[in-house]
Amino acid sequence: MNIILLGAPGAGKGTQAEVICKALNIPTISTGNMLRAAVKAGTEYGLKAKAAMDAGDLVSDDIVIGILKDRIAEPDAHNGFILDGFPRTLPQAEVLEEMLAKKGIKLDAVIEIQVPDEIIMERILGRYSCMTCGAGYHDKFQKPKVYGVCDVCGGTDFYRRVDDNRATVQNRLVNYRALTYPTIPYFEKKGLLRCVDGTGTIEATSKKIDDLLAVA
Repeated sequence: MNIILLGAPGAGKGTQAEVICKALNIPTISTGNMLRAAVKAGTEYGLKAKAAMDAGDLVSDDIVIGILKDRIAEPDAHNGFILDGFPRTLPQAEVLEEMLAKKGIKLDAVIEIQVPDEIIMERILGRYSCMTCGAGYHDKFQKPKVYGVCDVCGGTDFYRRVDDNRATVQNRLVNYRALTYPTIPYFEKKGLLRCVDGTGTIEATSKKIDDLLAVA
């Protein structure tokens, strides 16, 4: 099954992608994670992407598309995949359709997770991760069992992403409304769009997505 997850930054796409990945045994292809890896490695594409990512701007299509083409071609994606964070623009949606058509691949569903901006802001500003193992936490919704100690590895050093600040998040939401949201009617016209209320618990949202995929 080939799935696209859409939604504003902080809507829960990454979390739901992990749930679907385990349930269907298909890989999650997150352009955000791949770009951050390129930034950390200091590659040519990574250096170009860093300034845009730090400012909350969208990375250029040529960088994203180049990475995605290679990823889809890997063996673990042959039986299906979940796209998290792509397409980000209408031109990318059109290029994606062309790319998949050439490979004889069809999309089964495009799921938009809908969450109001005020809830997204609360989710993003409160999240942080363990420096040692990368386990994710939240000031309100997912605290460590012991204050200041990672549940997974016992580490005591944590960090917040540099772009998880109010000004950058607001800029990312503006970009989403202006650039990514036009992909919604594009996929709706193709009969692929399914909308899910993502304001509830992770489990509640997962159940809604499961129900949609069962009839996709």
